[in-house]
Amino acid sequence: MLHNIMAEFLGTALMILFGVGVHCDEVLNKTKYRGSGHLFAITTWGFGITVVLFIFGGVCLNPAMALAQAILGMISWKCFIPYCVAEFLGALCGACIVYVMYADHFKASEGVVDPVAIRNIFSTNPNIRNLPRNFFVEAFATFVFLSSVLGIAHTSEEILPIGVGILVWAVGMGLGGPTGFAMNQARDLGPRLAYTLLPIQNKTDNDWQYGLLVPGIAPFVGAVCAALFAKGFLGM
Repeated sequence: MLHNIMAEFLGTALMILFGVGVHCDEVLNKTKYRGSGHLFAITTWGFGITVVLFIFGGVCLNPAMALAQAILGMISWKCFIPYCVAEFLGALCGACIVYVMYADHFKASEGVVDPVAIRNIFSTNPNIRNLPRNFFVEAFATFVFLSSVLGIAHTSEEILPIGVGILVWAVGMGLGGPTGFAMNQARDLGPRLAYTLLPIQNKTDNDWQYGLLVPGIAPFVGAVCAALFAKGFLGM
């Protein structure tokens, strides 16, 4: 079990290195790829998760996925909380490493880049705040994502890393516009906490109300629905 917990920690940290790193590239002043756009960012997320899965195998990387797998009996319930903690700490660690790498660019962005844009490097936030709809979007996107991951694993496990990477790209492009498609508590709350703790100047409000409600709870709703779908329709 310790090996699996370490895999969750390291895998989630590496995923965040790719994901938060690409947002630094896209947003911060004087980076090589500033202004590259969301296609650039979403593609990097997809490729990054593919790499993580090739390295670490069938890791969850996601408390919502851990819940779905526990419901389906794919992992033991005693693993659920340790996996979630490892994923959260991995995301926090990964975000802090990215800050160290881009510290000069954070400094160069002070007074130049909108503080909200800098906050959004770390966490997801909607451009139109409508909490009930934001909650539905995150729950439904998580349902689609986790159901699809489970389906790929069920029918084509040998191509799972590539399939999940393509899936992240497709979900991000098709469903990510309203909320930024967290679909993963660790992915959002770990870097959100990093933003709170790191010595970034001119911080804006971190909006923990949104973070704890929408990316914090909605993915669990999607996970339960995905597990029921996988069991009832996919026969898992």
